[in-house]
Amino acid sequence: MAQWTSAVGAPQLARLLRSQDPRDAQLTAAGRRLPAYRSLADGVRLLVLEGRVPVAARLPAERELAAAFNVSRTTVAAAYEALRAEGFLESRRGSGSWTAVPAGNPLPTRGLEPLPPEAAGSMIDLGCAALPAPEPWLTRAVQGAMADLPLYAHTHGDYPAGLPVLRQALADRYTARGIPTMPEQIMVTTGAMGAVAAICRLCTSPGERVAVDSPSYANILQLMRDAGARLVPVALADKLAGWDIPAWRQVMRDAAPRMAYVVADFHNPTGTLATDDQRRRLVDAARSAGTLLVVDETMAELQLDQDTAPPRPVCAFDPAGSAVITVGSASKAFWAGMRIGWVRAAPDIIRSLVAARAYSDLGSPVLEQLAIASLLQTGGWEAAIDIRREQARENRDAIVEALHRHLPDWEFSVPRGGLTLWARTGGLSGSRIAEAGERLGVRVPSGPRFGVDGAFEGFVRLPFTVNGAVADEAAVRLAGAARLVATGAPIDTEMRHTFVA
Repeated sequence: MAQWTSAVGAPQLARLLRSQDPRDAQLTAAGRRLPAYRSLADGVRLLVLEGRVPVAARLPAERELAAAFNVSRTTVAAAYEALRAEGFLESRRGSGSWTAVPAGNPLPTRGLEPLPPEAAGSMIDLGCAALPAPEPWLTRAVQGAMADLPLYAHTHGDYPAGLPVLRQALADRYTARGIPTMPEQIMVTTGAMGAVAAICRLCTSPGERVAVDSPSYANILQLMRDAGARLVPVALADKLAGWDIPAWRQVMRDAAPRMAYVVADFHNPTGTLATDDQRRRLVDAARSAGTLLVVDETMAELQLDQDTAPPRPVCAFDPAGSAVITVGSASKAFWAGMRIGWVRAAPDIIRSLVAARAYSDLGSPVLEQLAIASLLQTGGWEAAIDIRREQARENRDAIVEALHRHLPDWEFSVPRGGLTLWARTGGLSGSRIAEAGERLGVRVPSGPRFGVDGAFEGFVRLPFTVNGAVADEAAVRLAGAARLVATGAPIDTEMRHTFVA
């Protein structure tokens, strides 16, 4: 009986392998190139560790991969043998070879999972773009929710569209931003991920094309892959100057995607901000092509530099909500532990989303909804956002200073808002830096997690989650990882630092 559960074709695996290292080969500490089989084995191992090739995926036959990668069959056979010896490959006569992880290794993930709190003493976590709660506003919000809870305790507690009080508060907030909105245009969800998942289930079918920013938010990309979407990447404008509208028009015309997912405000991972004109033109292009535009606003309120007026919301160019669906969330702007998100769209779309919810999660927790409603109604939301902006601004400045000091050859633009910085790693493999960094005590996601089919190997994403000495130490460890990758030196697990923030 075969032990594999999926398969990776030879052309796909060759494409992923070729994307890993811009220099085309790693060097040893003595300056010699690694043997071809070793480079191939290391490449496959990295793909498995990052989750870009699933565990228990059947790999191509030796002859097929040799032809696709333009190497000898002997090279592939030696690479497979090395992977078997290291526990990353299993084989059985008649069943082929499939990926594995050595005993005791954690299973890889394609998304960005938070680091367990107990690991904080030995690992600096730059994987998750989330900050501690802005107190005292979390406590006050929960206290306000507890005071209101008795009114709801006598009901069934199921509100598939969300609590009326929160829907009204969110509608009022959009109206105050210049987009008249009724509560019937709002559905409360379990975070932004729950919102996008509900939209995907309603509006797309497996195999349909979905256009996405390139790069884009890793967890949403994986959510869409798991839903069976065929992702069509659209590159950002040069120098991260928002959207490339001609490219978007061409993709919408040629690929005819059913849906498009974009982040207009302080884009994750790059921090770029789309202009008013780009927003208007993208909405026009989507309407002309019949493409439903899903706009992620989870970073919209995290403007860190206040010297310019923010652009108008994308939905301002489609106030009825027929072409634009807006997704918002309290998780980034307020606290990741508050899993409350929302959708703003035309009333008929909201009704369809609510009807379909009976087959997923039924509704979001009442207590958390009451807490967010309390914040919005009492002015606590604005006060909490001010705290969040100050935290993120201080952290951003500390990370930028540390990178300039310890990694001067890394290139990046300083974002004016959001929670993330997108850095080009001086021609080195971001995947290899991430692997080396984790062994040295710093955890950072590599660029390919945010791309489609192996793109952005020369990048890493850095969130604004550490400050002061911790930010400096994180840059020191990343610089150490970069040196190891540049020289091809072996990574000694004893080199890991112990650092308590």
